[in-house]
Amino acid sequence: MSNIWEDEWLNRRYYEGILPEAAERHLHLAARSYADDACAEDHLMDAIAIAPEHMVVYLGLYKFYFYKGRLSEALATARICLQRSAAELGIDPDWRKVRERQADFGSFDAPRARFYMFVLKAYGYLHLRLGHLATGSKIMDKLIELDPTDKIQARVLLEVLQKKEGGDEDE
Repeated sequence: MSNIWEDEWLNRRYYEGILPEAAERHLHLAARSYADDACAEDHLMDAIAIAPEHMVVYLGLYKFYFYKGRLSEALATARICLQRSAAELGIDPDWRKVRERQADFGSFDAPRARFYMFVLKAYGYLHLRLGHLATGSKIMDKLIELDPTDKIQARVLLEVLQKKEGGDEDE
């Protein structure tokens, strides 16, 4: 009975057909194999090989690295996601050169721009976690520049950083 359930689970189409079936299956197999790092990572790489144009396969790899605490690899994958997201928006791949007027970064009604912002926030957060405080801080400043209303809540991370730099780690 469990084999039938497992087959159904592995064959489900979570991404509504936007992702090739074989790539989606590898994402499901990676999730099932999460405890076996090498096996899960192989499935994620297979998904990328099958569907290199689909962002969701890179997100799967990013999440795997992040939750495994492999932050340097998560950072490299976030960089790929950031560049691909910038290409989809038609903006400069260098986040430092992106300007507020280039997309509706502060709107929840602009999903690609919001996705870019979330990826940039993840990218900045990883820099902070890895001790690249100056770069992480600049990225958070860029997020606030692009979205002055701070819907992405970059100010929270900046405040934590400022407390840490001020020696106020207990708060």
